[in-house]
Amino acid sequence: MTIFDRPERPLVLVVNGPNLNLLGSREPATYGTATLDDLEQRVAAAAERLGVDTTFVQSNHEGVLIDAIHAARHQAVGIIINAGGLTHTSVAIRDAILAVGLPTVEVHLTNVHAREPFRHHSFLSDVAESVIVGAGVMGYVFALEWLVTRVGIPAAPAPAAGGVE
Repeated sequence: MTIFDRPERPLVLVVNGPNLNLLGSREPATYGTATLDDLEQRVAAAAERLGVDTTFVQSNHEGVLIDAIHAARHQAVGIIINAGGLTHTSVAIRDAILAVGLPTVEVHLTNVHAREPFRHHSFLSDVAESVIVGAGVMGYVFALEWLVTRVGIPAAPAPAAGGVE
């Protein structure tokens, strides 16, 4: 059994790196009050609307994130990643994204370009097909919508009004 056990619909891997498990309590003036669970629920609801499945991985350990990216290679249609502080240091995560060859969107809750200078450089941006910064939790939803369009997943049918077809 893996984190990718037989999805019924196209699957998108959502990767969150170090300290994102503390969303809602870590620097709320910077990162907001939404928790990681809130973020995952919002993305899962968008995925349902778009007709895709999502798998979420959060770890404070670089190797766990790399293993999840590798595992997605033959299971997922794309990756959404917020590598947290590893964005600015991890050549290994960059190489993993390149190795799997999946369309990838780099997401950051805050506008990293308006923050400390060390946050201005990303090792992932040049291998991601899209980068979304500063949109908070909605950035993940935007990333998911972009990926669904990018990989050509047809729009999910709208439910019939009043349950009648």
